[in-house]
Amino acid sequence: MATARRASRPTPRPAHATIVVAGDWAPIRAFDPIVRDTPETVYGDLLPVLRAADLRIVNCECALTSAATPVWKSGAVFKGTPAHVAGLTTVPFDVACLANNHVLDFGVRGLRDTLALLARHGVHTVGAGLTEADACAPLSVTTNGVTVHIVNFSEGEDLTAARGGPGVFGWEVPRVTDLVRRLKAQGGVVLAIGHCGLEYVPFPPTYVVEAFRAVADAGADVVIGHHPHVPQGIEIHNGTPIVYSLGNFVFYQPVDLHYRKTGFAVTIDVVGEGVRGLTLHPYRITDTGLRMLRAGEAREFHRDMTRVSKPFATAHGHARAWDAYLAHYGVDGFTSEVLAILDRMKTEPQKGAAMFRNRVTTLQHAELWREALTRLMADAPRPPWAGGRAIITDWLSRPVSAPAD
Repeated sequence: MATARRASRPTPRPAHATIVVAGDWAPIRAFDPIVRDTPETVYGDLLPVLRAADLRIVNCECALTSAATPVWKSGAVFKGTPAHVAGLTTVPFDVACLANNHVLDFGVRGLRDTLALLARHGVHTVGAGLTEADACAPLSVTTNGVTVHIVNFSEGEDLTAARGGPGVFGWEVPRVTDLVRRLKAQGGVVLAIGHCGLEYVPFPPTYVVEAFRAVADAGADVVIGHHPHVPQGIEIHNGTPIVYSLGNFVFYQPVDLHYRKTGFAVTIDVVGEGVRGLTLHPYRITDTGLRMLRAGEAREFHRDMTRVSKPFATAHGHARAWDAYLAHYGVDGFTSEVLAILDRMKTEPQKGAAMFRNRVTTLQHAELWREALTRLMADAPRPPWAGGRAIITDWLSRPVSAPAD
């Protein structure tokens, strides 16, 4: 008697999606009219890369508002108008991270306007809100069958962290790690994005490295940073990719410095509930927008990223790298910074007060001052890493070079 054979069912393939993450976006200075009038053109030949992803995430580094009165704060204030939202929707970006030090530059009204404007145009937001609960809430989205949980947090520079009211998800690392752990237990991919660190330097401070590693250990599948306005290194920490700084994106700075005019976006390849790989998309920031790096420039970029990532190859390499920056900063750096603040307090007391307040309340500055002063007080400070000195000098002073083939 013949036995009927049961047809086998094919094993379903796991869901697959790509996520692109870009850095600091603000329609300011030379990019103001471009983003307002011809928004597609600002992305140049990077636009097809952005559009090819299933989910697109960017850091909106300003308020989009018609408010006219800025707050008193330490640094520059940035603002886009409601018309500049076209620069986000033309891609289109699906998610705007708002945990940064500029979204409150025009006060609570600026934040409220930005949240409402982005919601009307179908752009999800994360990292800031009109209540502390909203500011600290993750964003969970599903794309191509993949669930992605996004946690966005910031140092809360200039006291912008939400504490019972409007603000951003501040530098509360235990709260971040607890949230990441709970989200990972729900299933899906967890992406943690932090806005932190010291501007323009090639190496993240030790507190940033420790925080990002803790977030990775809590279950984040990828950890990405921005705020330094220059690219920083990448490490694989216990299997988790950590990108310390993407550098500038649609963010124009009127300087002729190579690393402030070079940035990169990251495409994350997700299969099921895990990350299969990362792809870097480096670009040059020009007076008229972005352009992908040419072959020779791209090779140079990858060599630079290898150099600046080298400290993460050993357990304490990042501390040696940061110590090299402390040695570079030294007496002259500390003294000139303090004198500049005191001079500003004489000529513009409110601005000077905001600058001083920021130095003692924001971790990036407070830690720099504390560690630099401790190093200066040491009878025999550790000799700085020679390789670190060379990289620091390069990052802070190399001019924009002619395109390489």
